[in-house]
Amino acid sequence: MNAPAGKQRIDKWLWFVRCVKTRTLAQKLVNGGHVKINKERCNDCAHKVKVGDVLTVTLPRQIKIYRVVELGEKRGSATQAAELYDDLSPPPIPKSEGPRPLPQAVREKGAGRPTKKERRQTETLLGKDPL
Repeated sequence: MNAPAGKQRIDKWLWFVRCVKTRTLAQKLVNGGHVKINKERCNDCAHKVKVGDVLTVTLPRQIKIYRVVELGEKRGSATQAAELYDDLSPPPIPKSEGPRPLPQAVREKGAGRPTKKERRQTETLLGKDPL
C-alpha cells in the first residue's frame, strides 16, 4: 500500500486497521477517552497520528497496543490492515487462569417454593378444586 506522507486522523487510522467496524465507532472510542497516544489520553478524534506513535486502545473486553508503521489510504482487507501496525498487545489470559464461576447453590429437597405438582396435591388435600 502506498501511504500518504505526514499525519493522519486517529479515527481514520483506527478504522483502516480494523480496530472498529465504523468511523463513527472510532470517533466515539476516541472522544470517550479510551485511546492513548504515546501514553497521553486523546479526547479529540481529529488528533493526528504519525509513523512511530504507540496507541493504547481500551476495548470492552481487551486492551490493544499498536505501533503505527504506515498510514493508510483506504480501508482494505485484514492482511492489508495488518501491514499498517505492529501489535504490541499482551497475550490474552487463558480461560483456565481466568476467574472461575461461582459454585451452584444447593438446596435441600422440599425447601423453597412448591412445584406445580406439589401445589395440586396440597389443593386436593385441602378440598379445593384445582383449576
